[in-house]
Amino acid sequence: QEVLGEDKLMAILKERELKIYWGTATTGKPHVAYFVPMSKIADFLKAGCEVTILFADLHAYLDNMKAPWELLELRTLYYENVIKAMLESIGVPLDRLKFVRGTDYQLSKEYTLDVYRLSSVVTQHDAKKAGAEVVKQVEHPLLSGLLYPGLQALDEEYLKVDAQFGGVDQRKIFTFAEKYLPSLGYAKRVHLMNPMVPGLTGSKMSSSEEDSKIDLLDRKEDVKKKLKKAFCEPGNVENNGVLSFIKHVLFPLKSEFVVLREEKWGGNKTYTDYEALEKDFAEQVVHPGDLKNSVEVALNKLLDPIREKFNSPELKKLSSAAYPNPSKAKPGEKGTKNSEPEEVIPSRLDIRVGKVISVEKHPDADSLYVEKIDVGEAEPRTVVSGLVQFVPKEQLQDRLVVLLCNLKPQKMRGVESQGMVLCASSVGEPRQVEPLDPPAGCCAGERVYVEGYEGGEPDEELKPKKKVFEKLQADFRVSEDCVAQWKQRNFLTKLGRVSCKSLKGGTIS
Repeated sequence: QEVLGEDKLMAILKERELKIYWGTATTGKPHVAYFVPMSKIADFLKAGCEVTILFADLHAYLDNMKAPWELLELRTLYYENVIKAMLESIGVPLDRLKFVRGTDYQLSKEYTLDVYRLSSVVTQHDAKKAGAEVVKQVEHPLLSGLLYPGLQALDEEYLKVDAQFGGVDQRKIFTFAEKYLPSLGYAKRVHLMNPMVPGLTGSKMSSSEEDSKIDLLDRKEDVKKKLKKAFCEPGNVENNGVLSFIKHVLFPLKSEFVVLREEKWGGNKTYTDYEALEKDFAEQVVHPGDLKNSVEVALNKLLDPIREKFNSPELKKLSSAAYPNPSKAKPGEKGTKNSEPEEVIPSRLDIRVGKVISVEKHPDADSLYVEKIDVGEAEPRTVVSGLVQFVPKEQLQDRLVVLLCNLKPQKMRGVESQGMVLCASSVGEPRQVEPLDPPAGCCAGERVYVEGYEGGEPDEELKPKKKVFEKLQADFRVSEDCVAQWKQRNFLTKLGRVSCKSLKGGTIS
């Protein structure tokens, strides 16, 4: 998408082949958007470049401890295996690549001294600004997040490369490196950036937002389920994660894309350039259902060799050890009489941003509304809410709400409710109720999580007998600045905090 230092790049190429590195912090599981840099690494190798892949394990720990120290080695091993499997699945020769771990050299005396030297010239403002789109932003940031951009800048010198390659979200770290490396007497490097692939919910594909991404080891039924829920409105080419995946992953790898459809709808059609496909989708010549089915087939062809490799007992064990499921009992204890109780943590809740499409009075209950709410799935959900006496109908229509999506559906006066609109309630009398407000700019389907609990899979369905929601809800509160919290940790989306209009100190239900 962008190159910084093109003149220097051309000058180097007149003399010799380019030395370049791509790094990845070993945090959440790599997902299908990683095929974008992988396909570009294939291009670099074809062009004769010397390519180094850095597994940035120390960076993973520094980024708000996304990878706990005790899991660092396991996650780095997982990344090494899964990224090599990705490269093999698209035909990249591994023998021409150099693989390095950050801790192989970042704990040396020389590197550590350079970290201190850099910290003596970098301002807090510049360090925070550099990491704004890469390091997790929280209300009370750790010092480690400010160190992160400096380490990434120093990697360019210690890996002895001419250029660094990364996503366009790394741009501020790249310009930070260009500014500060010369202050230590080191050369300014070239920087090359690939575009970011929007996720299936329309925002950036992210490891911490489960519904936005497809994992490399997702089963075929999971791929189908996630694509079925993906945002792909007929004729809408903006923030369309399905189309973007075709543009940035499938076309660069295959140079064509086949839309599979029944003969009665025109039969299969092969596109050799993305623009023609986008035009046909915009004009509704291509149906979202056919597009999703075709992506599913193409994606499974890429994922099959990776799944096969990770089907070995050794790699299955590595995968579960590197990313333990927090909602399950400890290994060896599952199913025993003395097993520890399941951990009741907020990541077990499937909370999403929803948009109210319609609001009607319940035909058989004066105190209930029946709403249709878009949560980024193929069809809106029907939700019954007891809000008639608290919120006028016109204030609900078309507004964004926060919806708990994995409660067991239940009938309320004859109408099945498929979720719960989360609201703030006043403590005193008369009772006041306000629906929680996601940050402005959120899209339907975006994940809402509690600060510090971004990872982990929500339960498929919360079992009523286990009362997981009720146990967590006991600690839901509204702060003095009207922010929704669990045990004083904020409810967040990727755009910021979830709040209510005025009910300071209230409860949430």
